[in-house]
Amino acid sequence: MSGDLKNGRIVIIGASLAGLRAAETLRDEGFAGELTMVGEERQLPYDRPPLSKQVLLGRVRAEDTGLPRRREVDAKWKLGIRATGVDPIGKRVLLANGEQLPFDHLLIATGTRARPWPNPEEAALDGVFTLRTSDEAAGLAKRLDAGPRRVLVIGAGFTGSEIASACRERGLEVTVAERGPAPLVGALGGAFGALAAKLQRAHGVDLRCGVTVTALNNRDGRLTGAELSDGTRIEADVAVVALGAIRNTEWLAESGLAAGPRGVACDAGCRVFNMYGIVTDSVFVAGDVARFPHPLFEYQFISLEHWGNAVAQAEVAAHNMVNPGVLRRPHLAVPAFWSSQFGLNIKSVGVPTFSDHVVIAQGSLDNRRFIALYGYRGRVTAAVSVNHAKWLEYYERLIETAAPFPPESATVEPTLSIPVPSDVPDPKVLSHGPTVALTGHLPDRRLTLMHWGG
Repeated sequence: MSGDLKNGRIVIIGASLAGLRAAETLRDEGFAGELTMVGEERQLPYDRPPLSKQVLLGRVRAEDTGLPRRREVDAKWKLGIRATGVDPIGKRVLLANGEQLPFDHLLIATGTRARPWPNPEEAALDGVFTLRTSDEAAGLAKRLDAGPRRVLVIGAGFTGSEIASACRERGLEVTVAERGPAPLVGALGGAFGALAAKLQRAHGVDLRCGVTVTALNNRDGRLTGAELSDGTRIEADVAVVALGAIRNTEWLAESGLAAGPRGVACDAGCRVFNMYGIVTDSVFVAGDVARFPHPLFEYQFISLEHWGNAVAQAEVAAHNMVNPGVLRRPHLAVPAFWSSQFGLNIKSVGVPTFSDHVVIAQGSLDNRRFIALYGYRGRVTAAVSVNHAKWLEYYERLIETAAPFPPESATVEPTLSIPVPSDVPDPKVLSHGPTVALTGHLPDRRLTLMHWGG
C-alpha cells in the first residue's frame, strides 16, 4: 500500500506558501508520481508578510519577495489559471480554461483574498486599495512613494495597523477608522486593544474607533475622502481597505465537500470532510482556508491566517497523503503569529480570543515590554509578548499542558497583576475578522438529512 501512495497523481490547488511547502514535503517523503501545481496568480510562490511591512516602507520591491525553495519539486506549474470545481467521485479538478485534471490525491490550499470595499463603484476609484497580493502591494507602495496628503486605513486589525505604522514611518498623515472599540480587539481582546489605541495615537495616528465609513467621496473618479457614521468627513487621497479576509471556497460550492465561508473542514490529519461529516481519503486541505479541530480548544474547529500554521499544516497534509493510516500524524501545533508595528514586536502563542481573563505575567505596560497571559475557565490558553519574546516557549508549554490560570507567581516573577476580563468582542461588531477564528458550528450550508433504510 505504501508503495502505491508514493506514485500516482497529486494535484495541489493554490501555489502559495502552503502549496509550495506541501510539494516540497511530498518529494522529501519519496513521492515519485506526477505533481501538478495550479495557481490563480501568475507569479511563482512569494512571501506575503513583507507586503505590509518592508514593501510598503520601500525597503523591498514586491517582485523580490519570492519564497526560497527548500528543494526542486519537479512539478507541472499551471499559473494564472483558476480552479472552478472538484468532482470527488470522478477524482477530477475543473479549471477555468476548460481543462480537467485527474488526481489520486488532491490538496486544497487556496488561502484567502482581501475583503473588498462593499460598494463596487467606490472600490474602483483611483486611490482605493486592498492589500493581499504582490501586485496590490506594488501599486500601494508606488502611491505612497508619491507622497499622498492623507491615507485613510479602514479597519484596525493586524494588517490595517501594520499599514498605518508603515505610513507613519514614512511621515505620512494617517486616519484609521475602526468599527470596534479599539485596534486589534478582534485578535487580542479589548484589554490589549486599549494599549494599541494609546500606541497609535502616540505615534500621530488620527484613530477613530466605534465608527464606520459610510461612503467614499470622489472627484472625476479619484478618491477625495470619506464620510463617517458619526457625521464627520475625512479628506484623503489614498484609502486602504483592511476589512479582513475571505476564504477562497466558492469554487467548491457544488463539490459536496464541507466548504463554506469559514473554510474547508477537515480532521486533525488534514483529510477533508464531505458535507455529511464523513471524512474523505483522497482530498486534503492546508493553510488559511482550512478548518480543523484542536483538543486544546475543546475540539472546536479552528481557522488560522498565520504563516507558521500554513507551513506546519502543509507538511502534515503532504505526509499523510503518501503514508498509510498507521503512519499518519495529526496537525496539533499551538497557533503562533507575529506582527511588527509602531516600534513593537508582537508575538503570540495559543488563541487569545479563546479566553475570559488576561493578566500581565511579566514586565509592564508602561515600559511596553511585557507578556500578557490569557486564560479560559481556569486554564492557560494563550500568551502575547510585546518586545519580550524569549519567554514564549515557556508559556507555550503551559498552554500545551492546560496549566492552571492564573499561574503560580513563583514560576516567573514574584508578582503578577490581578487578572481582568479579556473583553473578547462578538465578531459581529468588528469591521474585520480575527486572524484566529474558533467555531463549533457545522459547515455553512443547509443540509437535507438523509435517513438510510435498515
